[in-house]
Amino acid sequence: MQVKTVSALLALSPLLIAQSEPAESELELAAQGYLSAPGLEVIVFDDIYPDGHQTGVTIIQHGQRVAANGDVRLEPEPGQWSPMPVSAGERTIDAETGAISQTLRYPDPAKNGRGFNPIFYPDLDLEYTVTVRPAGGNSFRVIVDLAKPLPPEWVGKAGFNMELFPGHLFGKAWLMDEKSGLFHPQPNGPVTALAGGIVPVPRNEQENGPVQDLNGQVLAAPMATGQSLTIAPETEKQRIRFENQGLGELELIDGRSAHNNGWFIVRTAIPAGATTSAVEWLVTPDTIDDWSYAPVIQVSQIGYAPNQPKRAVIEMARSEAVEGAARLYRLTGEGREEVLSAAPQKWGDFLRYTYAIFDFSAVDAPGLYQLAYGDTLSHPFRIDAQVYSRHAWQPTLEYFLPVQMCHMRVNEKYRVWHGLGHMDDALMAPVSLNHFDGYVQGDTTLTKYASGDIVAGLDRGGWHDAGDYDLRVESQIGTTYMLAKMVEEFGLDYDATTIDQDRRVVEIRDPDGVNDAVQQIEHGLLTVLGGYRALGRLYRGIITPSLRAYVMLGDAANHTDNVSKRRVEGIGFDSNGNPIEWDDRWVFTEDNPNRELYVAGGLAAAGRVMRAHGSPLGEEAIAAARALTERAFERSNDIGNKTFALAELAQATGDKGYIRQLAAMEHAIIGDIENSAWRLASIEPQLPAGFRRRLAAAVAAHQKKMNRSAQTDSPYGVPYEPAIWGAGWTIQSLGVRQWFFHKGWPEATSRDSFLNALNFVLGVHPGENTESFVSGVGADSPLVAYGVNRADWSYIPGGVISGTNLVRPDLPELKEWPFFWQQGEYVIGGGATNYMFLALAADALYGETKENEH
Repeated sequence: MQVKTVSALLALSPLLIAQSEPAESELELAAQGYLSAPGLEVIVFDDIYPDGHQTGVTIIQHGQRVAANGDVRLEPEPGQWSPMPVSAGERTIDAETGAISQTLRYPDPAKNGRGFNPIFYPDLDLEYTVTVRPAGGNSFRVIVDLAKPLPPEWVGKAGFNMELFPGHLFGKAWLMDEKSGLFHPQPNGPVTALAGGIVPVPRNEQENGPVQDLNGQVLAAPMATGQSLTIAPETEKQRIRFENQGLGELELIDGRSAHNNGWFIVRTAIPAGATTSAVEWLVTPDTIDDWSYAPVIQVSQIGYAPNQPKRAVIEMARSEAVEGAARLYRLTGEGREEVLSAAPQKWGDFLRYTYAIFDFSAVDAPGLYQLAYGDTLSHPFRIDAQVYSRHAWQPTLEYFLPVQMCHMRVNEKYRVWHGLGHMDDALMAPVSLNHFDGYVQGDTTLTKYASGDIVAGLDRGGWHDAGDYDLRVESQIGTTYMLAKMVEEFGLDYDATTIDQDRRVVEIRDPDGVNDAVQQIEHGLLTVLGGYRALGRLYRGIITPSLRAYVMLGDAANHTDNVSKRRVEGIGFDSNGNPIEWDDRWVFTEDNPNRELYVAGGLAAAGRVMRAHGSPLGEEAIAAARALTERAFERSNDIGNKTFALAELAQATGDKGYIRQLAAMEHAIIGDIENSAWRLASIEPQLPAGFRRRLAAAVAAHQKKMNRSAQTDSPYGVPYEPAIWGAGWTIQSLGVRQWFFHKGWPEATSRDSFLNALNFVLGVHPGENTESFVSGVGADSPLVAYGVNRADWSYIPGGVISGTNLVRPDLPELKEWPFFWQQGEYVIGGGATNYMFLALAADALYGETKENEH
């Protein structure tokens, strides 16, 4: 096996290395708009997400993204809220030389006149161009040209950074000139103050004061400085050489010193007075001559019911011929026996790969199986009528939802998942405030409460929203609604948990004789109705006032001190801009009729379930849904949410007036069939006959369009356009909609449309990482995920991650890394409960009783 490299013989002098035989391949401009050679791509400013470590100059080596965010930054170790540049023009590509250039700038908000939000920009006017051009073999040059010299106060701060993905490097070596070392799994000292002070931190637009500084008051001393850096010299597939070709020097920095989610950083500070070639690097990633992307077999991580359609997707190198047979093996006590061999059917090209489909639906004998294609062997999976009956949706109800419960202590035998927290909820937020996480408080509180007042009744119920601790009303009611629909549609009745609201204690794996789903519905209603009782309206959200608390990881009991504090003199900040004296979360309000109708629909559904179980919350929820709908209906322009509220209230109350209102909306509903019609599935028989006929015709037309998209968008059988965020939640949500379309209009809607969505989440998705998106579910699942315990490289069983995302223009990616929210974040509502719903739907369709009926 020959290695194409200019650094393979590390003992040779730089002169001898330069005279070694040149690599056979050359980086060339590819049709996709990036530089490409076998085993190597260099992407230049195709991506748009710097705070997610996705933009700038990016290196993909042997199919893995190994370096990214190559750009000018204003700190050695920038973080999520650090200043970021903006584009100052279109990216340019020189087809003759292969050079790719992008001009960017850090605008001075007082001078630019283009409406940039000043909270993210310091007092700096810096325009520059980054150019990447091939330099022979696998080498490429990175050149930074400034429009004018760097202001003196920014010398030593601004520089060209390239980030190295840490997950591939732990335990690997580095060489910097005559120095050497290892990449460690934790950042080590010594640390030093950032020379010349710190970069200004974000301020909100209303000048209520700056949020707390998290942008690195102290930094790690560089791991090494010098002129030539080799990454992973011992590993053929990972070796990269950086050579400084201009002024200054290279620094190797551990970016995790200032931010837990940082990467390793290669950096050159911009020298004083420099403009043309202010920074110039020669970068040489090594590649293996005969490397090719190996086939990947994508199959459900938990398996299939016997009578369920079974289609594996085979992903292979672009334009590779589909040759030979795929083989299905049944696992026995003696090993493997082949039960099916057939040629996969080529699907075509998608993103950077070629795909084929292997259909083994005819195999229905219960057992344990594996698939093989060429030298690739899939994980083991089951064919069994109980495949969705155990170890499928249960972890979400047994673990994830309890662990996310706010205002409770959550125990699991010897383990305490988190202590009792947030008992000091909540203070009314300041008016005229744009919070750093997107909450906006208007000029008034819209309630009887003044800013800083304690709003009673918010210290009950709710789930921590995602990888943080806020409570958004839409995720709270969304979770509550989906649980209610699972009880109604599938008779969900499962008890594995003690939930004691009086003692505020949860005991996982300790049943208390009460349906866990109903107890979780109650927990959701306690927060939504608690806010409605106290405020006379819905809250928008409940969140910490401080950025330092917002990014806290670990035990929720450490988030606040559980003691309510009212600022009699109002909201204030100390001289450092930090909120004075309290850690109490703020509650935000809003006037949003569309969201009110969405909540009303969820309240009506949850109210029906709680009423059926004898809870007084049932009638209270339905009454609140009525009042919210009456108040918001005429002011809303959201047809889907109008339909939702009316349909759920019609079921909850039996009031025919809601049916008449729906009939009066016929034209609007048919014009919004995708978002509105599925909401009517449960009450379709109650609609007027003419409306039903026209609705059925519109649904049939919509489903034909959906089917075409599912067949042509991708090989996965679902409408799918990869995005910078993983599409797992979106596809799950689509699957739930499709289930309701199938319920209301089964002759028009294919079962595949929701089963394929479930399979996508369970492992049939693009990229070499075929794990399910559900932690603890399937043979391979995300055991490192973006939850509140992410700093421990851990997971929460039953949590559903966002999943495979797109590194633009064409790389599907799902890495094991706890700090990628766009790939690995858990969420309440649209994530976990949608997955639960689909798994229960598959079990209802193909479970043991149903299988015996076939």
